[in-house]
Amino acid sequence: MPETKSKFFIPAVGAAVVVVVAGSIAAYTYFKGPSGGSSDALGSAKLVPSTALVAAYITTDAGAWAKLQQFGTPEAQKLVAKNLEDFNKQIFSESNVSYEKDIKPWVGGVMIAVLPPNPVKPAQLKVLSGAPNIPTNLQQKSNILIVVGIKDKLSALNFANKLKSEKGVKFQESDYQGQKILETTQNGKPTYSVVLNNSHLILAPEKQAVEQAIDTFKGQSSFASKEGAGSILSKGVDVKNSLAQIYLPDYPGTVQQLAAASQQAKQLPPQALTQLKQIKSVVAGVGVDDAGVRVKAIANLDPQLNKFQYQSTPGNIVGQFPIDTFALISGSGISRGWETVVEQSKDYPQMKQALEQARGQLKFVNIDLDKDIFGWMNGEFAFGAIPSNQGVLASVGFGGALVFDTSDRKTAEATLTKLDTLAKTQKINIANRNIGGKDVTEWQIPQQGALLAHGWLDQDTLFVALGGPIADAVSDRKNQSLDNSDSFKAVTGSLQKPNGGYFYLDMDKTKTVPLVNSLISSNADTINILGSIRGFGVTATSPDKSTSELEMLLALKPTAK
Repeated sequence: MPETKSKFFIPAVGAAVVVVVAGSIAAYTYFKGPSGGSSDALGSAKLVPSTALVAAYITTDAGAWAKLQQFGTPEAQKLVAKNLEDFNKQIFSESNVSYEKDIKPWVGGVMIAVLPPNPVKPAQLKVLSGAPNIPTNLQQKSNILIVVGIKDKLSALNFANKLKSEKGVKFQESDYQGQKILETTQNGKPTYSVVLNNSHLILAPEKQAVEQAIDTFKGQSSFASKEGAGSILSKGVDVKNSLAQIYLPDYPGTVQQLAAASQQAKQLPPQALTQLKQIKSVVAGVGVDDAGVRVKAIANLDPQLNKFQYQSTPGNIVGQFPIDTFALISGSGISRGWETVVEQSKDYPQMKQALEQARGQLKFVNIDLDKDIFGWMNGEFAFGAIPSNQGVLASVGFGGALVFDTSDRKTAEATLTKLDTLAKTQKINIANRNIGGKDVTEWQIPQQGALLAHGWLDQDTLFVALGGPIADAVSDRKNQSLDNSDSFKAVTGSLQKPNGGYFYLDMDKTKTVPLVNSLISSNADTINILGSIRGFGVTATSPDKSTSELEMLLALKPTAK
């Protein structure tokens, strides 16, 4: 490429580009969806220094972003469109630059990398040492690098020429390794940039980061060649219509460096580092499918250090909850998880001390923490939130139920008897009643009804309800169960199976709960956005001891036709 053209390409970076390319592309394309032809993540990663801690790749493929347009109420879509239009005007308020005409045609995929923080210069430390409330030992500051694919050189050249004519923008060139670095200053804030191989635009707020990218381009090791990075970059995460992928090839090293750079964080103890080393690398992806926005994350584990024994759950316990349950957390093997906590506490003196204190306090009331509380919780479990406006629940609008499957009913019954006896000493009335053919024990408060209730749904399934009406809802269900709910199926039906359990939230039903409503802003815009969300679901699985997978779905309502 001729030298004159190279000089015109480089000015395409100014403050406007940094803000728009790195930030507003993802937002603006919700309705405007830029053209396809984005450069791939692996190609961008080859220009990122190997010292990078984490990198994220944002696609600008039109089809992927356009998929979002099939969701949302008309009010929500109008609101988002207006906010994006206002944002576009604000960004370019002092120029005649248009995202749609000047930037969209040439921008390919965008990779944002976090590099190790740069040391603060002595002169800066001297200033900081005299400033109030700022630690004098502050040694580092954040450092990012942005790699933008150029998919249309002619359009980029046109934008460069237009930006160069803008008022209030200053340019200064310097040479490094035969490459022209451009310093673009607008409103007193410099941005450094260079075009490499006529195919990628490199941006950074620090000149050193751009120089490191040039060194990488000239042959030094890249993020793509970093141990653990190659495989996660090439494979990524399988999500439909991928919008973004995040790559973290050295999880323990990254956490350690970021913690060391934090003003508040202390040096991580050796025990914490051992825990961090259980996770080798993490890759995550965000995509859009017919159900909504889906996030998947895969952690590569060290099987020698991973002490937690994962087991999938059959999911039958969901059927023990009434259909109007609006939130649920389920899983299995609390007893195994507790054993892992006890084992790991041996390496943490403070944690071990807290554990011993808890054991000691329960011994005063004749309860063994390990045996009586956690020992019998060896099957599936779930906690659900259920609407109710009766009795002690009238003010909050909902109560909760805990359901446990156990193979040790004898120990569970003995524990409940101990707890009932303890409640009597606190002047709580213990009463029994029959609900739907099931014997239920209630802790009753005068003139308010039952505070807590417990009983057996079958030979192996125990429930503990917060609030008398919840005991009725769980024990004597006259309607269908939660697993037959259309909302539950829509939010969790497409999540991976088998799995270790669910987190489930029905956004429509939460609107009927007074306490939840009081926590949600009464702002009309907020209500319109929330009105487009059907629910939220999360699950996790572990196909083997060296892999752990997390999947989340933000279930959205389709646009009315």
